[in-house]
Order: sequence, then C-alpha cells, then structure tokens
Amino acid sequence: MIAGAPILGILLATAGASTALAQSCQEDFQKLSQRRMSQIQTLNNIGKASKGKMDPIAACPVARKLVSIETEMAAYIDKNKEWCNIPDAMVDGFKQARGKTQTFAAQACAVAAKAKKMQEEQAAGIGPQAQKLPAGPL
Repeated sequence: MIAGAPILGILLATAGASTALAQSCQEDFQKLSQRRMSQIQTLNNIGKASKGKMDPIAACPVARKLVSIETEMAAYIDKNKEWCNIPDAMVDGFKQARGKTQTFAAQACAVAAKAKKMQEEQAAGIGPQAQKLPAGPL
C-alpha cells in the first residue's frame, strides 16, 4: 500500500494540474472574450446612436480594434487548442466570425475614408457644389 503512495501522489498532482490548466484556459479566454464583447457593445451603441445606421467614421476604429482582439483570440486558440481542449467546431465557428468582422471593418473603413475625403474637399471648397436655383419669378 505504501509503494502505491507515490503513484497516487503523481495522479493527484496531475489531476490538480489539469484542473489548474482548465481554470487558466478559461480565465485567459474569458478575459479576451470580455474585451471582444466590449468592442461589440461599442459598435452596437454607435448603431443605436445613429438610429440603426452605422456611422462608418465612428465605427472604423472600433471595428479595427475588434479585429485586433479577434486576431489575438485566434492566435490563442491556435496555440492552445490541444492544451485547452478547444473543440474543432468552436475553432471553425470563431474563424468564420472573425472573417465576417474583418470584412465589416474593411468596408466601414473604406466608406469612412471616402466620407472623410468628401468632408475635407467640401471644407476646402473643392468638392461638388450645389447648383444655385434661379431666384425670382419664372
């Protein structure tokens, strides 16, 4: 019975390490998820403030930050997939969501760049001028 004590100690240490591992993975991923959800909420607030229409100038930097966070999450998932026992379905789903975020950010930032250019041109008097309507009786 005493000869088995070291083996039991190893098994208990392994079980403790795997519990600590699961907690570490969960804590790490939860922190990243909270940062991600914060950016998503900020985008939602931008949409609500614009009555459902997303302001691309306000959304672009937030969307870029969201892409950055999701890129960090993807790297974490790739690096720790086996270690944290992350299911393939979760990996695939996250990659698809990240792709959609990247597309959204690219579109928002492209529209924002055009809008900023138009604003600058109008401020400088370069952009398209509204035609003056004739005054007086026809």
